[in-house]
Amino acid sequence: MQAQEGSGRLNRRTVLGVALELVDEHGLDALSMRRLGQALGRDPMAVYRHAANRKELLAGVAELVLDEVEIFPDDAHWQIQLRRMAHEMRRVCLRHPNVVPLLVTGPLSTPLGLRPAGTLRPLEQILGILIRAGFAPGDALHVYRAFYGFLYGHILNELQELIVDPEENEALLQLGLQRLPLREFPHLRRLAPELLEYDGEDELDQGITILLAGLGQQLEVTSEAYT
Repeated sequence: MQAQEGSGRLNRRTVLGVALELVDEHGLDALSMRRLGQALGRDPMAVYRHAANRKELLAGVAELVLDEVEIFPDDAHWQIQLRRMAHEMRRVCLRHPNVVPLLVTGPLSTPLGLRPAGTLRPLEQILGILIRAGFAPGDALHVYRAFYGFLYGHILNELQELIVDPEENEALLQLGLQRLPLREFPHLRRLAPELLEYDGEDELDQGITILLAGLGQQLEVTSEAYT
């Protein structure tokens, strides 16, 4: 990434955009106020006018990435909305794989009440979808947690497949599985061909189908209880 010209006024979005480019190209550890200042062609002190510290800068990067996630308020059914949101989140995360650890673990270091508004937007959107569909507010919150728990778990697993496992060819996998005792690992040894055929988009869709089927049944039971 080339350093930008030092002329013109900086704004927060420009600063965060260059920070995201740094993370995309070099990883989270490469992002510092000093290096960001160099990329902007400015004194690092100029960055502090838009982010008080590195933690705030990382939160802004997370906001910027989440802003790329398209929502679909015009879809008629809540299950269609959630399915499309899941695929959209996957698309954005695969576009910015170095940011995924920040999205998954970043909230662990920041209480909910102190997180930037942009990082809370997905929570608000999904709560609205579910409550309008008929879920009680408390149940909607449980669904959100299950939905994003599954989604982030899938994305992390897919990144593992994309980044590490491509080096594992069929012969290597077969050799590794053949070393496992058959009586203890019969299913893994039998599924060797399927383990090599990984389609992240299809896996996500199948998982979402299972999750939504269970949620649909829960909603039916809840609705019948109040009729």
